[in-house]
Amino acid sequence: MIKIFRRWLDRYFADEEAVLIVVLLIVSVIVLVSLGAVLAPMIAAIIIAFLLQGVVAKLTQWRVGHTTAVVFATLMLVSFITVILLVLLPTIWSQVLNLASEAPKMLKQVQQLLLVLPDRYPDLVSKDQIAQLTNLASAELGQLAQRVLSFSLAQLPILVGILIYLVLVPILVFFFLKDGQSMVAWFGNMLPNRRPLMYKIWKEMNQQIANYVRGKVIEILIVGSTALVTFSILGVNYALLLAVVVGLSVLIPYIGAAVATVPVALIGFFQWGWSSEFMYLMLAYGVIQGLDGNVLVPLLFSEAVKMHPVAIVLAVLVFGGLWGFWGVFFAIPLATLVKAILTAWPTAKSQVE
Repeated sequence: MIKIFRRWLDRYFADEEAVLIVVLLIVSVIVLVSLGAVLAPMIAAIIIAFLLQGVVAKLTQWRVGHTTAVVFATLMLVSFITVILLVLLPTIWSQVLNLASEAPKMLKQVQQLLLVLPDRYPDLVSKDQIAQLTNLASAELGQLAQRVLSFSLAQLPILVGILIYLVLVPILVFFFLKDGQSMVAWFGNMLPNRRPLMYKIWKEMNQQIANYVRGKVIEILIVGSTALVTFSILGVNYALLLAVVVGLSVLIPYIGAAVATVPVALIGFFQWGWSSEFMYLMLAYGVIQGLDGNVLVPLLFSEAVKMHPVAIVLAVLVFGGLWGFWGVFFAIPLATLVKAILTAWPTAKSQVE
């Protein structure tokens, strides 16, 4: 057994650089798991800097000074945050409160529909089971509505933390954009001078992650905006809230679209029932998802590494379980990183060749 383990180590860890990469990966995971909450503003700033790199590069190509381009990109970020805080969030919060207040009435409609089942299928469903189910749902909705209504008082420390983020993150983004290359060079000086494997992985993943982050944000904005215009034209209640849900659903491939269908269908059904308006809504929603999957995604991610759907779902489950929202957001780039490392990993056989 020891000989087999030794052969395995000699095959995959004969190169010193491979050992160093393993150490760096382990340290990175430990830091993210243990200090993720503390480093959240810095991680968010790095992600946003990836987004704005393209803006700075484009302005630099147009012979705009680097510092001026960084200032312009930072002002874009501040303006975007201001619009979200002053326009979008109050409207979304208002719609959430309205939805919470109307939830009991929606539950009664569901109860009336479910009470038909015992008459049609008495051997499968009883009236007592329907009553227990509706009582349980009513209790859960009541607690949810109470938590939503008491959010402003109970979550005051979180709101203070958000305000700190709103000040700290743009400042960090400015310095990452301005001095990012010198920071990377400083960190590189601490590593061995000869590092071909690290350079290969870094070069591939730096471009890959930057393209993915920018493409995913553009996809969210396009899908969300299209959904908002469509829902508004059709006269759907809570159009902005549903558009945000649909826009964010693209974060999780395959699963997100299916999950977002539930609130869209429920709101449409409670508003119109089994009518032609409901059918138009579901048809329009299907067209949006179809165009996103078959037109928008190939255009935005044409250079992305092709991965099997099972690998993508597994990456979403694993990294989402580790790091929550950001794990889901970066599931595909992180899976691509793992794939790139495994592909480029040196072995004793490859070194001999």
